[in-house]
Amino acid sequence: MRLTTLLLTLLLALPACASDYAREQRWADEVTPAVLVGDPVWLQQENGHKFLGLYTEAQQAHAAILIVHGRGVHPDWNLIGTLRQRLPEMGYTTLSLQMPVLEADAGSEDYPPTFAEAASRIAQGVAFLQAHGYKKIVLDSHSLGCSMVERYLELNPEAPILAWMAIGAPGKLGSGRLKFPILDLYGENDLPDVLEARARRAKLKGAFTQVAAPRTNHFFDGHEQDLIDYERAFLEHAL
Repeated sequence: MRLTTLLLTLLLALPACASDYAREQRWADEVTPAVLVGDPVWLQQENGHKFLGLYTEAQQAHAAILIVHGRGVHPDWNLIGTLRQRLPEMGYTTLSLQMPVLEADAGSEDYPPTFAEAASRIAQGVAFLQAHGYKKIVLDSHSLGCSMVERYLELNPEAPILAWMAIGAPGKLGSGRLKFPILDLYGENDLPDVLEARARRAKLKGAFTQVAAPRTNHFFDGHEQDLIDYERAFLEHAL
């Protein structure tokens, strides 16, 4: 009886959805041999798990940008890869981090239990950039990665962040409590939950810029240059 009670207690203490480290490793094995721009770096969590980052230095950098991808992908995926490689051309060092992933068929609703781990990784990324001499740090996130950034900022209210660029965000983006500039960028043809959330965010005041990219979907397919141009304009104004 005591053994049954103990086992039940341990099971209840486990997170509802544990990060799939094996899948992370498969992503790393696929991504790292193909990296032509920037360098793979490995950061370590408190539990000893090492996760991948792709670090690309810009000459005479204006600032460093920490890039956070969305659900179930990797730090060089599609528009994330475009951002991490193209922003350094404009004078911004980038660090794109591997966020926690679940099994391939997991939905967005399965990911909130991983947000605390994601926040820890973002904190590790910020510390990495600070150790490399960067005092101006900007967050750049896509899709569910915006919710991960939200958790990081909730847990780290004094985080040394100068601005946040949120692409296709399904959530609240700080609900007006954040004092630094925020870009709320989404596609005219974005996902329903993003379009619903943007109506709430439109009420936010302060240094908050909301932009609907015409004829664009959630992934900016075919509009990658527009994505770069929107971010460049925001950064030039915000920093």
